[in-house]
Amino acid sequence: MPGIDESRSFIPLNIAVLTVSDTRELADDKSGTTLVERIEAAGHKLAARAIVTDDVDKIRAQVKAWIADPGVDVVISTGGTGFTGRDVTPEALEPLFEKRMDGFATLFLMISHAKIGTSAIQTRATAGVAGATYIFCVPGSPGACKDAWDGILVHQLDYRYRPCNFVEIMPRLDEHLRRPKAQGATV
Repeated sequence: MPGIDESRSFIPLNIAVLTVSDTRELADDKSGTTLVERIEAAGHKLAARAIVTDDVDKIRAQVKAWIADPGVDVVISTGGTGFTGRDVTPEALEPLFEKRMDGFATLFLMISHAKIGTSAIQTRATAGVAGATYIFCVPGSPGACKDAWDGILVHQLDYRYRPCNFVEIMPRLDEHLRRPKAQGATV
């Protein structure tokens, strides 16, 4: 049965929150605030928070900076995952992924469908790993942020969650970068 294993210690993560919007500012960023409140309530640390416009280069630059920052373990973006012309978050971030997390999109769709029916089809939520940093892209509504956090991330970003979680494999995310060259390799 999945759940919290109280014999394990909680490990707080450093999580950055990115809001992608042409219209939001910190004062009215309800989705970003929803994520920040949940991150902190779970015992994690807010490593950084930013708002950027719906622009591929700006989104990518911010997330690349956080990937390069050893003080950021996880990036959660909110906004820009729909189908309008300005929705470009997946286009900005998926090329950075070393590994895609297709299961996140599927599970998010299942959770959303249970709450909003077929309207859930309008999301392009996505996730992946880049530079040993987890990246999750969720829609820009507070409800979607709650669903992603409460239904998936609160569990997978908790080392105590069993049978498995993302935290326990973090030390091995970059093992391909540490692997010594094979004997006789020329590259």
